[in-house]
Amino acid sequence: MIRLASRMFPDPSAEGLTAAALEVRAIDPLADPEWDRWVSGHPEATPFHRAAWARVLVRTYGHRPRYLAFLRHRRPVALLPLMEVNSRLTGCRAVCVPFADVCAPLIFESLDPRLLLDVVLRLAEAHSWRHVEFRGPSGLPAAAVPSVAFCAHELDMSPGPDRLLAGFDPAVRRALRKAEREGVRTEIRTDAEAVATFRRLHARTRRRHGAPPQPDRFFDAIREEILAPGHGAVVLASLGGAPAAAAVFFHSEGRAVYKFGASDERAQSSRANNLAMWRGLQWLASRGATSLHFGRTSCSQNGLRRFKRAWGAVESSLPYFKLQPPALHWDRDRDRGAGWHTSVFSRLPLPVNRLLGAALYPHLD
Repeated sequence: MIRLASRMFPDPSAEGLTAAALEVRAIDPLADPEWDRWVSGHPEATPFHRAAWARVLVRTYGHRPRYLAFLRHRRPVALLPLMEVNSRLTGCRAVCVPFADVCAPLIFESLDPRLLLDVVLRLAEAHSWRHVEFRGPSGLPAAAVPSVAFCAHELDMSPGPDRLLAGFDPAVRRALRKAEREGVRTEIRTDAEAVATFRRLHARTRRRHGAPPQPDRFFDAIREEILAPGHGAVVLASLGGAPAAAAVFFHSEGRAVYKFGASDERAQSSRANNLAMWRGLQWLASRGATSLHFGRTSCSQNGLRRFKRAWGAVESSLPYFKLQPPALHWDRDRDRGAGWHTSVFSRLPLPVNRLLGAALYPHLD
């Protein structure tokens, strides 16, 4: 029998499952420091598993944490960070977790996946979730059917900056030399002005890609909850005193994430974006990072995939899964990164794009 340390839903039966002495506890990561302590003990934990990302989502969009800890003898067996997204436009569902490229359940010990899913399905029924999305396969049964698959790229940073540089594609090393010859300058910062500079470049970049930018309050929350406490930074690259490119990195417990990149297309030939990436890698290495995740990429974006592999990153498949209650049914989906909407957003004025982003993102994940 599973004992729940929450009254969110009735005690689920563990009949037929291996659940000896197992406790399932509902955790509020914003109030309980135990969550981050447990997360820091898992080798595959990312910055998105930590409470800081939950605070960003709650502050910006009002999403509700529904985090679960599976414990045995007060030690974590599995951790499942779920955020409830409740929208009149897109419905009510849970995501592990919104606006994170990868955030799979953290499994510490052997756990029957049926047990984890049984608890999740009961929670979904109690809160009328349309589906529960898992971003990564960890902790799920082998028979789980992906809703969609992306490409992931991860760089082993343990060799150190000098050996990393030697392993870059020759085109990357040429781009770095060109940026330095042309006088590109870089700064690593966490202040509000740096974030505002990034936001302006980001809005231009998103428009070129046919998408609206996230609202200003999202990036303000990131600065206050992640960058200012020392878990990330903005790398700004400038040419002739004008902002040319920027990159935002998060890091935690040796694992780093390249979360955002932005550039001014008018300075593209200077290769400022390459130098911003390289300075970011050097800075992360100095902070003890041993791996860098480049985020998800649509598998059809061959140019972006080549760019990430050129830095020495290893490509792998990144499946997402959508569990639909009340039965154990896996939904099919598609990559929505491209479509008619991209041509619309790419033609809109920047101020209009920003307003639409502020209106739309609370309903997305």
